[in-house]
Amino acid sequence: MTNFKLKHKKQLGFTLIEMLVVISLIGILAALGLVSFTTTQKQARDTTRKSDLKQFQTAFENYANKNNGLYPIYTSAVRSDGSLCTDLGIGGCATDPKDTEPYIYKYISDSEGLKYSMWTGIEAKEGAAYWVVCSNGKVGESATVPSGGNLCPI
Repeated sequence: MTNFKLKHKKQLGFTLIEMLVVISLIGILAALGLVSFTTTQKQARDTTRKSDLKQFQTAFENYANKNNGLYPIYTSAVRSDGSLCTDLGIGGCATDPKDTEPYIYKYISDSEGLKYSMWTGIEAKEGAAYWVVCSNGKVGESATVPSGGNLCPI
């Protein structure tokens, strides 16, 4: 009997198919993580917006307490970071994290200064959605922005 030794080549590394499968899986996981991260960022900015409007609501009530129950009078919508903050006595006025339309804090009141609304856009919702704070204590989402005819669309 002859002793034949078969030479077996050892595999050193990965095949092309294995590499492509691993790269594809990494790509899919990265895409899923990016989508989840983007949604989380939107929700975080919306939470900041809601908190900022709550702080403005407190400032409006303080203003009204010092001014015979009247709020600052702006019969057309104004940005919060202008003269409104000066009227309220707020230094370092809060601005929206994005500070672009429709994500700008806006304010409107009636002509007597008895009612007001403040609002900003909400990112995490599909379609047009706004977070609104009204002088009557209502706070919540609306599909429309407040206007002179409807100061509290909630």
